[in-house]
Amino acid sequence: MTELLVGTKKGLFVLEGEPGAPFEVTARAFAGEPVEYAMRDPRSGRILAGVISPFYGPKIFIAEDATGEWEQAQGVALPEGGDAALERIWVIVAGEEEGTLYAGGDPGVLFKTVDGGLTWELCRSLFEHPTRPDWTPGGGGLCLHSIAPWPGEPDKLALALSAVGVWLTDDGGETWRHGNQGLGARYLPQESQEQTLTLCVHDLQRAPRRPERLFIQFHGGVYRSDDAGESWTEIGAGLPSDFGFPLVVDPADPDSAYVIPLKADMDRVTPEGHVRVYETRDAGESWAPRGDGLPAEHAYLTVLREAFDRRGEGDALELYFGATSGDVFGSPDAGATWFTAATHLPPVYSVRTS
Repeated sequence: MTELLVGTKKGLFVLEGEPGAPFEVTARAFAGEPVEYAMRDPRSGRILAGVISPFYGPKIFIAEDATGEWEQAQGVALPEGGDAALERIWVIVAGEEEGTLYAGGDPGVLFKTVDGGLTWELCRSLFEHPTRPDWTPGGGGLCLHSIAPWPGEPDKLALALSAVGVWLTDDGGETWRHGNQGLGARYLPQESQEQTLTLCVHDLQRAPRRPERLFIQFHGGVYRSDDAGESWTEIGAGLPSDFGFPLVVDPADPDSAYVIPLKADMDRVTPEGHVRVYETRDAGESWAPRGDGLPAEHAYLTVLREAFDRRGEGDALELYFGATSGDVFGSPDAGATWFTAATHLPPVYSVRTS
């Protein structure tokens, strides 16, 4: 049995089912409120959800069961008296130490908890970074949307912000440095592309079996790093478009990754109305479409950056993604074939498996 936590414009939906057949909606929470992201901590089993209250703004809530009582986490706020306001929680990721999780949000902020999500603390070193006055928001805001811990190394993190590029720390966030060498901002005038911080990374994922390897879906470009994010090589050749939002890596194979291309930044739908997931098995040297069972005609879907996830690895890899159309699709066999897991949900913001 596979569980999907689906964050939508109108609440959190829990889907359960056997891969290959339609899933059942087993729970709904926060009806009518935007749930940007939800995940189940694999260690504690708790569900954590980033919810935008129309009255109180973005909050993190925790529950043992989606149908039970939800507890509001403490500390998810910016310092009082400042000009910035917390706009949303984009992502929540389990850290390497027991009880540690990270949350990324807008305006480019990082929170950390060491008690499983009950209380959070703002990472001041990033919030007060001297370059912050030069940070530029992307189309979705100034969002910290990707957090990639290093397996077995709790002090090492890679972050991606839109539109402020890649940030790296080796000391648990005491200090930060850029990891932007090789990234190209083709959306800027030629004379502005060098030495810019306006780097619109859409998603960043690490290969667990080879942690110095990372992949990026950029705002026009797909990239790979083989030196822990210090520098990047473009690998988007062979895709119908190198614009898109989400990216998934097979944990069993650092050469294997999946992207869902969209036509262009001004036309953010699946190219030519064909829904396809593209797979590489050679670290981006080549890409192959995987769409058996996906809509193949007049299907102009938009898949957002947090709406693509995987379960398992290798031969047991399952893939799942949701669209703003309210459809959720899954693959039980690493993308070879696809099925419709759910339809007619509200616009999907995030999909996470457990």
